Amino acid sequence: MPNHRMNKTIAGYHMLMILSAVDFRLHGEEERIIKNYLVQEFPFNVNLDKQMEIISHLRHDEWEAHFEKCIDDFHDDSTEEERMNILEFALHLTKADDVITVEENHYLQKMFDAWDHERE
Repeated sequence: MPNHRMNKTIAGYHMLMILSAVDFRLHGEEERIIKNYLVQEFPFNVNLDKQMEIISHLRHDEWEAHFEKCIDDFHDDSTEEERMNILEFALHLTKADDVITVEENHYLQKMFDAWDHERE
């Protein structure tokens, strides 16, 4: 698992990819939502092969720790508005197949818990 700090866009991409994988099914709508996130964050074409390699080499028991690191890295490099935006993408992603699994809810809750105190 990489130890270096990720910028918010890469951390957001990693979070969305893990969220899309925790139910072990990739729904076409989930893919579209992730692509929309990338278009918004990367106005130019970017090669994400290295990022996919990092994510695909994570063992399932490493997903949660990596996700938590992404939450922290995203927070360190973002505004509250950007955090609310990625939460919106994450919500749409988990609802894409009309079923929010226990695992998806668990990861979503981690994002809300990490950032919820900011809205108080």
